[in-house]
Amino acid sequence: MANILVIDDNLDICNLLKRFLTTKGHQVETTLSGKNGIELVKSQKFDLILCDFKLRDIEGPDILQEVKKISPETKLAIITGYSDVRVAVEVMKKGAFDYVVKPLIPDEILSLIDRAMNTPSVVPAVEENINKKKDKSSETPQLDTQDYIWGKGEASKSLLKEVSLVAPTNFSVIIYGESGAGKENIARTIHNLSERKDMPFVPIDCGALTRDLAGSELWGHEKGAFTGAQSAKQGQFEIADGGTIFLDEIANLSYDIQIGLLRLVQEKKLRRIGGVNDKTIDVRIIVASNENLKESVSKGKFREDLFYRFNEFIINVPALRERGKDIMLFAEHFLSAANIELKKDVKGFSKEVSELFMRYEWPGNLREMRNIIRRSLLLTDGENVEISAIPHEIVHANKFNFQGEASPQPFTSSQPNIQKQEELVDLKEIAAQAEADAIKKALLENNYNKTKVAKQLGIDRKTLFNKIKLHNI
Repeated sequence: MANILVIDDNLDICNLLKRFLTTKGHQVETTLSGKNGIELVKSQKFDLILCDFKLRDIEGPDILQEVKKISPETKLAIITGYSDVRVAVEVMKKGAFDYVVKPLIPDEILSLIDRAMNTPSVVPAVEENINKKKDKSSETPQLDTQDYIWGKGEASKSLLKEVSLVAPTNFSVIIYGESGAGKENIARTIHNLSERKDMPFVPIDCGALTRDLAGSELWGHEKGAFTGAQSAKQGQFEIADGGTIFLDEIANLSYDIQIGLLRLVQEKKLRRIGGVNDKTIDVRIIVASNENLKESVSKGKFREDLFYRFNEFIINVPALRERGKDIMLFAEHFLSAANIELKKDVKGFSKEVSELFMRYEWPGNLREMRNIIRRSLLLTDGENVEISAIPHEIVHANKFNFQGEASPQPFTSSQPNIQKQEELVDLKEIAAQAEADAIKKALLENNYNKTKVAKQLGIDRKTLFNKIKLHNI
């Protein structure tokens, strides 16, 4: 039995929680005021406080600070709406035990209470957990992989801050990013910085799961469950028990599999195909998608209730083209890895190649860069990777010469009506210059955010990229 205090200025929520939790054997006090709640903590001992994030008199974070002073062993969980989840995460960093999202679900409340009663009161600070997991020679966690590294630019720092913040929690995470941007490595880093680091990390490409085999792969099956099931098989969720499962391209799961996944998330139980008994599992779920899941919900492709289960924390992984000077930092990392693999000692990249890499759009992101550098190194005999070793399609895609000038247009005096054609060329140049100036101005106004620039100019991103290349911006 837990001694619980509910602080919420919504009388219905207070009454609902008190009636429900009392029937489960817990001792419950309620109050509509933050100030009264603090006074109750001074006079009584509570195991857990359920506190609304936004109260009329005092906000949840301020109550948290007071509770920590008065009764450090008392755990406090924030009640919040979906729009406040990021703020709730910040509150957890300051010492909150957990948070629950409205509308309140009975099983989630009971699970929260159970965890609170079985978690030691003295928990190391989030900052300490992160620092223990950092490489002492670096300011950022290091990945044990050749496919991804942390950069030093603002985009990279912001990404690392979010990863470090959410990693020590048990939040479900949605990772958005283009193909090849490093979503799996971000998920693996979250796992490695969490208390589950010594348990399995199981990545699954949902796009590779066929409709017929997805259930067997995820939940497992018993012998004889279907034709060809000659023996029992563990599902990936069973394998990941106690650890983290990473579901890449989650939107590709069929609707019936989504229903099974929702049951697993809600009840923390699974049943193998052909089985009769449920098994309780404890798995942290991280999902990834290169499409907006909320849009997938509106199109009827993804279940809304499942989306809100996963939508506890969102990380947007920037595309490689948006990483600025970090582009060459990544290139040098992949060069070092390729040197080891190919037993070479290439020192770096020529000026032309560096300029090319900074201008190229990298549609395949880090995965594409790694492959291009491996191939180029294979063709390099000198100290530096030269432009001649770069695939022709990459060089051609940039359409610029290395003196920074636009390539001249072919023109011969043998063409008829030379004067009119020259006037036509002049008009085209004027129009082209005006277009280039408009794009440059929009880029400056939007801090080089190409999505915003394209929207401002009334064109799509692909057209914008083509025009940037055409005008050598």
